[in-house]
Amino acid sequence: MSDKKMQVVFASAEAAPFVKTGGLGDVAGSLPRALVAAGADVIVMVPKYGTIAPEYTDRMEHVADFYVSLGWRNEYCGLERLVIDGVTYLFIDNERYFKRDYPYGFFDDGERFAFFSKAVTESLQHLPEGFQCDVLHCNDWHTALAPVFLREFYQGLPLYERVKTVFSIHNIAFQGQYADTILNDILGMAHIPNAARQLRCDERSINYMQGALDYSDAITTVSPSYAWEIQTPEYGEGLDGILRRRSNVLSGILNGIDTDAWNPATDPMIHANYSAADMSGKKACKAALQEELGLEVRDDRPLMVMVTRLTRQKGMDLVTYALDRILSGGVQVAVLGTGDYEEPMRYFANKYPGTCAARITFDNALSHRMYAGADMFLMPSLFEPCGLSQMIAMRYGTLPVVRETGGLRDTVAPYNQFTGEGTGFTFANFNGDEMGDAVFRGARLYWDDHAAWDQLVQNAMAADFSWVRSADEYMNLYHNLHPEIDITKPEPAVQEPEPAEPVAVEAEPAAPAPEPVVTEAEPAPKTEQAAEPADDAKAEAPAKADEPAPKAAPVAEPAKKTAAKKTTASKTAAKKPAARKTAATKSTATKAAEKPAAKATATKPAASKAAATKTTAAKATATKATAAKTTAKKPSTASATKTATKSTTTKAAPAKAAAAKTAPAKASTSKAATSSAAKATAKPAAPKTTAAKAATPKAAAQDSSAATPADKPAPKAKSVSAAKRTTRKR
Repeated sequence: MSDKKMQVVFASAEAAPFVKTGGLGDVAGSLPRALVAAGADVIVMVPKYGTIAPEYTDRMEHVADFYVSLGWRNEYCGLERLVIDGVTYLFIDNERYFKRDYPYGFFDDGERFAFFSKAVTESLQHLPEGFQCDVLHCNDWHTALAPVFLREFYQGLPLYERVKTVFSIHNIAFQGQYADTILNDILGMAHIPNAARQLRCDERSINYMQGALDYSDAITTVSPSYAWEIQTPEYGEGLDGILRRRSNVLSGILNGIDTDAWNPATDPMIHANYSAADMSGKKACKAALQEELGLEVRDDRPLMVMVTRLTRQKGMDLVTYALDRILSGGVQVAVLGTGDYEEPMRYFANKYPGTCAARITFDNALSHRMYAGADMFLMPSLFEPCGLSQMIAMRYGTLPVVRETGGLRDTVAPYNQFTGEGTGFTFANFNGDEMGDAVFRGARLYWDDHAAWDQLVQNAMAADFSWVRSADEYMNLYHNLHPEIDITKPEPAVQEPEPAEPVAVEAEPAAPAPEPVVTEAEPAPKTEQAAEPADDAKAEAPAKADEPAPKAAPVAEPAKKTAAKKTTASKTAAKKPAARKTAATKSTATKAAEKPAAKATATKPAASKAAATKTTAAKATATKATAAKTTAKKPSTASATKTATKSTTTKAAPAKAAAAKTAPAKASTSKAATSSAAKATAKPAAPKTTAAKAATPKAAAQDSSAATPADKPAPKAKSVSAAKRTTRKR
């Protein structure tokens, strides 16, 4: 596998936010960012239109210029670079072709986008340093000639040998068909028989999209359902035969939406923000939208909207047929858009004032408010490659009413009244009565069962239409073309704490004391050891018969006589900051010096913090003892029975459990623990605090060979606390 990233050139005639007329602009604006997040390097190539806002053109950097041969012409081409959100955009600059008021609709569109396709292929030689194109991803007919040019004119060049081509069909109804005279005059391919044959769609015409379908290494479309629909004569628009022939390289990958731009919780264009957890803002949005559009402000009437092109493809035939029935039945309707059906929409708005509203324009801010304020969204398309509006509507908790075709079938699950499942309302046939029935299924649910309606809204808002899933599918497609490039996402690095190693440190000199003290500490032994009980102390937990008795830590002999005197002194020392100083820091002294176990039910083995295991830590926290708290620079608030604090209600069960963990006992220890608690509470602090606290860590570091077995019978002496047991004998 190669370590290099997948490097993709994404060519599109439009890309948000620079220029957008439909879904292609949304895809080209969002998908490249998702591909970058998935681990690819992406360059997006877009024409430098005259309508691009100055806020972008002023930041562009000129990186290259060259001439592109187009038939008998040599046309200037400049490359202007702009980097946004990790994506590099290269704008193809030619004012004669692109400095116009609108991207499409001109008499020379065939020549303009033939130049764009040729400029894209030529630009692969002028990419930023270190970027070598692996995949050229072309979109719709505007870039369909790029795979043709690459194979016929650039195939033999070393730079182009590794370039694989992917062609995405966003709408097969628009194919780029022109008279075959441009085959020689503009394309310069009349002398190439194979090219002329594969581009020609009839005796007098050529078809740009047909050329891409024949020349591309992989073909995609924008939803799985649309991928098999376009292989049928009903939806194939004359290209179904080629698509069936190349079905082995055809796949459908569902589009996504920009979930940051379309988010009701943060959208600044809507009247009130809301989320699935708090839907109160949606009611405010509905009331504000009704007032803005001149509709009756009523919450008891469902509001259904359309944000669309007013064309036959979008189902406007069905809308004009059924709208009288819908409006007279108590459903409010609002329409936003332009197209062939503008006059019928104005007619219904005048016929049903207060119930129907029509805005014959394109208004992005109003579209946000309509998505947020509506209850239902109508999209009865004749065919729909993918569709983004129904996904946006669900994102805003607006239930879609759609026809089961293309991407609408793939994204909207029909409501099931028995299980409550679904995300909207659907109908199968392109029929106005079926559409009306689907609308009233939604309206009746709104009127009759608001709890079920609210659950359906929650289902819709929970649907995931982000680009992450789609980007992963595209990366897999690219990997099939370049299997030598690894596309595995690196797992986030998780830093695990390294096991500490015992470090020999020199203990701090103790304060002046009557008894001599040991000045250096050796690394604590890795085996657990139990301190020998003092003469006047009762051992609360002799070792089990079936386990070898752990060796006790060595103690100084003179300390045996003075252990009783230093009991409360040691306990007091554990509470003071000086005791923390004796333990030094977490990473040094605590690794070598043995800490007091601070348990009232059993003698805790002395061990270095570096060698301590999770079991030792669990013992220390079982009775909320003070060993860990002392290391964290907090005064110790409890011995094993917490006798130093006001809460002296030590439970017998935890005490027994702690005893079983450290030195398993044969006899009950609750009485000894109670005795220890009473004595520790009654005794005042001894004046030998400094000596005791210095002796505690130092004595624990001595050779363990002099230890007294911990399993000898315990005398009937009173129990001592953990702080007392750590005092070393002298």
